[in-house]
Amino acid sequence: MESLEKVNADYKTQLNDWIQHEKAAIDLISAVGKLWFEKSIELILFRNQLFDRSASEIMNLHLYAKNIVKKPITVYDTVMLANDILNSNVGASRIDIGKLAYEWHQEKNNFKSSADFIANKLKDLINSNTTVTPKDVVLFGFGRIGRLAARELITLAGKGEQLRLRAIVTRGNSDEEIVKRADLLRTDSVHGPFPGTVIEDLENKALIINGHKVHMIDSKNPEDVDYSAYGIDNALLIDNTGVFRDDKELSRHLNAKGIDKVLLTAPAKGDVPNVVHGVNHQTIDLKTQKIFSAASCTTNAIMPILYVIDKELGIQKGHIETVHSYTNDQNLLDNYHKKYRRGRSAALNMVITETGAESALKKVLPHLAGKFTANSVRVPTPNVSLAILNLNINKEVTRDEVNEIIRKYALEGSLVEQIQYAFSNELVSTDVIGNPCPSVFDSQATIISPDKKSIVLYVWYDNEYGYTRQVIRFSKHISEVRRPVYY
Repeated sequence: MESLEKVNADYKTQLNDWIQHEKAAIDLISAVGKLWFEKSIELILFRNQLFDRSASEIMNLHLYAKNIVKKPITVYDTVMLANDILNSNVGASRIDIGKLAYEWHQEKNNFKSSADFIANKLKDLINSNTTVTPKDVVLFGFGRIGRLAARELITLAGKGEQLRLRAIVTRGNSDEEIVKRADLLRTDSVHGPFPGTVIEDLENKALIINGHKVHMIDSKNPEDVDYSAYGIDNALLIDNTGVFRDDKELSRHLNAKGIDKVLLTAPAKGDVPNVVHGVNHQTIDLKTQKIFSAASCTTNAIMPILYVIDKELGIQKGHIETVHSYTNDQNLLDNYHKKYRRGRSAALNMVITETGAESALKKVLPHLAGKFTANSVRVPTPNVSLAILNLNINKEVTRDEVNEIIRKYALEGSLVEQIQYAFSNELVSTDVIGNPCPSVFDSQATIISPDKKSIVLYVWYDNEYGYTRQVIRFSKHISEVRRPVYY
């Protein structure tokens, strides 16, 4: 048995090591804030935002980075590189400091200093003349997605050089209604309190959110508001109501003064393009198209994974089953509902219902249309859902091969914002609340059939927050305010 003196010495050494790491995390927080507010440079760590994080959260994100890339990435490396970026002439951009730290670990012997490394890796971003014209944003509807979108737009506003939330349209804007909506923005039973300030400016029918004046406008009809009277021009309107779903109905928004483009946060009908950012957003003509749909939360969860598997292994056919948290569309207690089974108590029952996932394939990945069946089971949880993908593929594979394919796409390429590779044996639904990725791939749950040509994949998703982050990403794309990136 170790002596008491050695045990105490080991304890003090380990604690002191942690304290030093935490001090470095605080230095990183300072650098992240300066980069964000002074240079409009946003640092992320393998898709996870670093701005407005605590030191302990920063440490936990570094542990995740170390585990997923299987290389020693320390907070000492990231704070050093962050300060090098701060002292460089890198322009407005979004940079994965985790990827840089990983590359620094591999390549540092090839450079005289970390500053030289940054100058080489980010040479395309140094002294860049990329100019971004800020885009005004109007939220039409202020329900679950609308309030999360407001939170994210304000949190990610920085110097106001990308998306600027200017107004929220609801049915009614009396003093009492504004106060109630402000309270709903401040607190959320699932996502917790809003990390900021919300002040009711009742005299001017507005909310002051973290210093941003947001007009609260009363209107039932899309075409009735003159947004230009509020100083809003050429704006993107995000329709969160789900009431207007096709080209004809959504185009009514364009008849309102001050609105330039419309984005629906639900699956669209007719000729409106359904888009999953990262998968098919590049197929949209931004110069001619004015109305868009961000599809559904389930579509955003499954399409990145289906895209990867079809590209790498080829999909013959499959079945999609979603285990979905209940939504406001269902009844709290048994009552009449126009759809079968959704009238039964959402809090007490598992409810079989339909899903639009299969029909969404026709617009997002049209070459897979007709190869799938799909269904959904609503369950008594308030948030986070699970998609189970049962796929017949063209090649024989092992479990490790399938997982490695997904892991690679989660770390490299155009889907790093969409896919997170999860490796915990203890992962459950509440662990996914607040996850920014629409697809959280559960690597421990992958199943391969004995013939090695049928696979079952499990994909978690925060059907509220993860989807909202996709809406914001797509909003930046169609508004043409996305900055250069290094992922």
